Amino acid sequence: MKLGRFALAICLVATGVLLACTDIPTGDDDLLSFEFAPLPSPSVVVGDTLRDTLGVVGPLRITAFNFAGDTIAGASVRYRPLDARIRVDSVTGIVIGDSASLVSSRILAVLDDIEGFITIPVVLRPDTLVASNDRDTLSYSLTDTTVNVSTAMGVRVLHGPALSDSAVRSYRVTFEVISSANPALSRFIDEAGRTSSADTSDVSGAAGRRVRVDVTKLTAAIDSVVMRASVRYRGQHIRGSPLRLVLELKPR
Repeated sequence: MKLGRFALAICLVATGVLLACTDIPTGDDDLLSFEFAPLPSPSVVVGDTLRDTLGVVGPLRITAFNFAGDTIAGASVRYRPLDARIRVDSVTGIVIGDSASLVSSRILAVLDDIEGFITIPVVLRPDTLVASNDRDTLSYSLTDTTVNVSTAMGVRVLHGPALSDSAVRSYRVTFEVISSANPALSRFIDEAGRTSSADTSDVSGAAGRRVRVDVTKLTAAIDSVVMRASVRYRGQHIRGSPLRLVLELKPR
């Protein structure tokens, strides 16, 4: 958790009279705040450690700041779990998931007299990737560009081989275009319209991305964009990954 860097002095004023004012520490190692580094994964799998997309163990990291806004090297932080569903090594920051839950688990970081916590979901092991909308059609317009966006092309991440098995939430899914007449023809966007080629699965295990089409890049009136969605665990594709998605393009 990053605290405000700009509150450099606290002065108490009453009825127009200055009562007290704190001294401003000026040393390079005088701590003002810290923040957590981005997590290597949006969740930790039960019975496993927090890992990055390549399957490499990724511990928690923090960056500490002094009163000048510069980073403090070698700051000594200690970690502690606030929930029984998760464990963490107090020194290394290596996280282990103990039990899956729909409620995210909290880990506290303490640096000198400043505390902050981060939440991490503990989820079931991802085993299977299945389609939820792997084939769709976009009726595009040459004059109204607002309609040249597909519905979400999607998949579901599951723990188990069948649709009836448990969904895996808060897990990273990546999307890429593997075939189109023009690489500039399409791009993935999120719900807010921002360019994004990755999503995190929801409580039903669903993840998806919309496709925005630039019709000026069409080479034929009827065309298609072929994509794939991928999920990896410990650096390896799970069953069904990568999964092929096809968006057919045709004029209105």
